[in-house]
Amino acid sequence: MSKTRIEHDAFGPVEIAADKYWGAQTQRALGVFEVGEEHFPTCLLRAFGLQKIAAARANLACGALDGTLAQAIVAAAGEVREGKFDTHFPLTIWQTGSGTQTNMNANEVIANRANEMLGQGLGGKSPVHPNDHVNASQSSNDSFPTVMHLVTVLELEDRLRPALTLLRDCLLERAAAFAGVVKIARTHLMDAVPMTMGQSFTAFAQQVSYALDRVDSTMPRLLSLPQGGTAAGTGINAPAEFAGRFCEELSKLTGRPFSSNPSKFEGMASHDALLEVSGALNVLATSLMKMANDVRWLGSGPRCGLGELKIPDDGLTSSIMPGKRNPTIAEVLAQACMQVMGNHATISIANASGNFELNVAKPVLIHNLLNSIRILADASRVFTLRLVQGLEVDEGRLARNVENALLLVTALNPLIGYDKVATITATALAQNMTPRAAALSLGLLDAATYDREVDAAKAAGISP
Repeated sequence: MSKTRIEHDAFGPVEIAADKYWGAQTQRALGVFEVGEEHFPTCLLRAFGLQKIAAARANLACGALDGTLAQAIVAAAGEVREGKFDTHFPLTIWQTGSGTQTNMNANEVIANRANEMLGQGLGGKSPVHPNDHVNASQSSNDSFPTVMHLVTVLELEDRLRPALTLLRDCLLERAAAFAGVVKIARTHLMDAVPMTMGQSFTAFAQQVSYALDRVDSTMPRLLSLPQGGTAAGTGINAPAEFAGRFCEELSKLTGRPFSSNPSKFEGMASHDALLEVSGALNVLATSLMKMANDVRWLGSGPRCGLGELKIPDDGLTSSIMPGKRNPTIAEVLAQACMQVMGNHATISIANASGNFELNVAKPVLIHNLLNSIRILADASRVFTLRLVQGLEVDEGRLARNVENALLLVTALNPLIGYDKVATITATALAQNMTPRAAALSLGLLDAATYDREVDAAKAAGISP
């Protein structure tokens, strides 16, 4: 049995491995785009399966596709959707800026599998043709950006949202657990006034809650699809009702309310909606990085640093210092955030790279966006389950810190004035004594008045 087969396209014969379901155009692209090792994630390949199912059903409803062929295309595309042909998408992201080669890869795999289902061999393009039938009423120029929107919606809702919700809820649980634990706030990295550890964690939780709001706010533009614009946005070679029917079919398949973009030109020439998503992810990355850094600083030591938080043991240690524990999970999250910030810069440049009626940086844009979604979701989930969930406070250290905190006496400003309070803090610092001892030694007020007015819990807002 031959290990290769011959397929033909407009440029002549092409030799392809006999067991591969891609066709001539994909094989030619393999020989042209020999750049890098970055492949599209499987979620995008499977989204192409969904897109081709919806297109076939819409074409059938419009009378643009025979029922037998449509049924075979739907069945074959369904297998792509299920991930059965992930290994038959060999191209990297480094291809033409419209994503044409990956669209054709999908068309060829689906056509070959559909023909096989109909009792034909691979490579014959009959009765199902990759261009005439699988790609009917479509162009790469509208299909690829439609898939970009589709996969982004699915990844945001099915991957990122659950991870962020888990993190937010865990932060709120820790905030409740730490609600009565008084600590000293820090501004400019220096001691400030009392607050609670719970208040710090409510701030983290609110950042994540706002991040969820930002992600949700991008959905209306993501759900608007350019499918039906075909080559340049005019809809040439597509039935007038195709775009609407396509969105109806895709909505049925996914349970999401997709609609047809009233300006297919906008949806193909630019990808502002996807940049908007990246912007929300960039904000989230800065929030999470701040959170990761705060947690590892608060847990630093544990004996010779701040040591206010007890970071759970991850079972790892130093290569040279036995028993050393490091905040590895926080460092993972921080590095993921750095990558997302870099991705956002790439996505911004890519979105600006449209020429007239077509953006020509689609593959690198969606590759980076999906990477951002994936690593933020994964890192947030790991951060939640392996760090935040097990965080504890060192109440003894926090109590000693509060006792020695100079700026507790800020509460005396209304009673004795700013300048006298400054004298108390200066004396306490110079003579290495508590602010209470300094205030009493200066004779500025008696012990009973000091204890009544300087109450750390009251200053933190947790006692009347």
